[in-house]
Amino acid sequence: MTITASMQVVLGKLSFQQVLEPKDNVVWDAFHHRWEALDESMEFITQRNIYLPGWYMIELLVDRSVTSVAASFRFEAGKHTFNIDMPLRVGKLSKRLVYAPWGVKRIAFRPMNAKGHFSILHFRLVWVTPAFARDRLLQRLINIHQDYRDITQQAASAIVRERARERGESWRRTAIREYESTYISLCSRRNYRLWVRQFEETPDPAKMRADIQARQAVVESAGVYYFYIPVADADTTDALATTLSSLQDQSLGNWKAVLLPAEECSADIRQHIETCVAQDPRITLSVLQDEPQQTVLSATVWVSILCPGDRLAAHALYSLADSAGAELIYSDEDEVGADGMRHSPLFKPQWNPDLLLSQPYIGCAVWVRGDKLPGLMPAGGLSNSTAVGNWQAKLALNALAMGAETEAVNVKRISRILFHRASPFTLSPADDYASLVRLSLQEMQCSAQVVPGRVVNSARVKWPVPSPQPLVSLLVPTRDGVEILKPCVDAILERTDYRHFELLILDNQSSCANTLAYMEEVERRDARVKVLRWNHEFNYSAVNNFGAKHSSGDIIGLINNDVEPIDGEWLTEMVSQASRPEIGCVGAKLYYPNGTVQHGGVVLGIGGVAGHAHRFFQHNEEGYTGRLQLIQNLTAVTAACLLLRRDVFEKVGGLNEPDLAVAYNDVDLCLKVHRLGLRNLWTPYAELYHHESISRGADNTPKKRARALKEARYMRKQWGSLLDEDPAYNPNLTLAHEDFSLR
Repeated sequence: MTITASMQVVLGKLSFQQVLEPKDNVVWDAFHHRWEALDESMEFITQRNIYLPGWYMIELLVDRSVTSVAASFRFEAGKHTFNIDMPLRVGKLSKRLVYAPWGVKRIAFRPMNAKGHFSILHFRLVWVTPAFARDRLLQRLINIHQDYRDITQQAASAIVRERARERGESWRRTAIREYESTYISLCSRRNYRLWVRQFEETPDPAKMRADIQARQAVVESAGVYYFYIPVADADTTDALATTLSSLQDQSLGNWKAVLLPAEECSADIRQHIETCVAQDPRITLSVLQDEPQQTVLSATVWVSILCPGDRLAAHALYSLADSAGAELIYSDEDEVGADGMRHSPLFKPQWNPDLLLSQPYIGCAVWVRGDKLPGLMPAGGLSNSTAVGNWQAKLALNALAMGAETEAVNVKRISRILFHRASPFTLSPADDYASLVRLSLQEMQCSAQVVPGRVVNSARVKWPVPSPQPLVSLLVPTRDGVEILKPCVDAILERTDYRHFELLILDNQSSCANTLAYMEEVERRDARVKVLRWNHEFNYSAVNNFGAKHSSGDIIGLINNDVEPIDGEWLTEMVSQASRPEIGCVGAKLYYPNGTVQHGGVVLGIGGVAGHAHRFFQHNEEGYTGRLQLIQNLTAVTAACLLLRRDVFEKVGGLNEPDLAVAYNDVDLCLKVHRLGLRNLWTPYAELYHHESISRGADNTPKKRARALKEARYMRKQWGSLLDEDPAYNPNLTLAHEDFSLR
């Protein structure tokens, strides 16, 4: 028997079911009642039918075993066939527009582009009017596309019209092209190659040459870039030639390559090296494995490492030339396969000290100024890729130790891919990252404990809690809802190892007898609990400011009445982080009741203002480059569970009562703290369940929607430039989704 799926096709008031026949590499798992994709090429085919031309809205909900995936569709109209991708959300309906031309007879549908199991919970293809489609299309461009931010639909339509005129095509065709660009994702290697072709910002060679001539003095002052290239006998001559060619193809010639042959190199390899040296005076040979320390260590020398097979992008040195005043530079990077195809991009945040203490996120694409280099070369030299990895990791940690944390050392990130690795970044197993971090903190005279982290090549730094322990004031606003308040308060009282806290229940006009009785009982039962009455219209900012004013703690904790700690460590971890003088707001890792991630920190700009990082990921997933399991600096975190020192809270004026009564007040608070020069931080080692917005409800009435739009407009006006380029994120990543996929 053939098991089929189906989708509902809605044309105006007419609705009918369209059968989907499984075609390739997909089987029905009758025991678990789900589909099994044998590889990412699996697909379903609709029965042959005629579809009316026009705009359609695709609605899709797929429960699957893999989080970061996309569905895809192929519309077949005779010889004319076109494809669209649709990134999937976890636990929520995904929607997108598509324009079907005349003659579409069949649709091929791929529920996800990965191997694994899935169930199709909802699938509809709804015909919509051109006016509806135009409204949704323009609004998505305004919310997501960087060229349309903070403008009206009329202005956005005018931009589309002008671009259509320049391209000599219709408004609709250009609008579809712009709309499609917001759906490029990192869900597959194919999409990364597509992104490289369409969106990678590579300077035009002619413009580079003209710019170099116009800014000759700036270019000459950039200094000389020394690239040390360890050569082992296992390295082929072809790999070395690839690396040297990438240097010779640079638009600037201010580089030198120093080849470091291993002692065991064969005569053939040594002969090839000598030939390379003879052909280009910029290529030199050294038998000293500690050569970088013998280089003239000055502010006009830059040092980096290349392994045979690594390549620099053609515009790498040109892009580095603008880094005046920097002492350490790093850029985005990717990996290049044996087939020459680029994959596995690493899009990095700006300088992120706590992420660096968790993971060597700076990777291979790093350049250090000569006068900041002393004492870093490993005793065994640069004999292999793992020794190179260790050295590169130490470069960044050394910058941290020398004062980059306090801006005594200037670090610059370039958000372009300037480096193509021949192999993954690796560290020596004998010299794990935790030991490197431990040594660096010892040099900084920090008394923190360092243990291995949750992902490969990572560390966890456990900071000490001050003595005597600071009093923490946990502020819990509520109105009625004893069924959620009681589990929250009881769990905090019973499941918190850190005992030196007060819990202030901020009662906002509760009238439920059971709720009032519980508040009286728990206040009587535990001396740490106190109930304060707030007899005003709901204003989240105002009620918490009221609570902070009447609290006694050195540290203030903003806590939703619908969270529950998972284990006792949560508050100890957050207090230890919030007590550090360089840290501002500290956020926790929050889960939905089903165990999927609700909050992995805040990413600014998603959906226009802000979104939750890695929302709906599975609790044990690593997330983008492991970040879902790593302590890191983020520009903002949610006030569902947020700690900060009282003096910091008071210095920024607390929460914004007049402008942000309900939404975004936590983001605004974090941005004010960020503006002070403090680092906000998110930790995965404080874990709680969060029954999101149960007590307040959704913004589903005209009054609530108007208020939400007003608060969003305030945030755009107040923080627009920062929202569009979150320093803890990367401009090459999406502002449409919360999964760190490509923009």
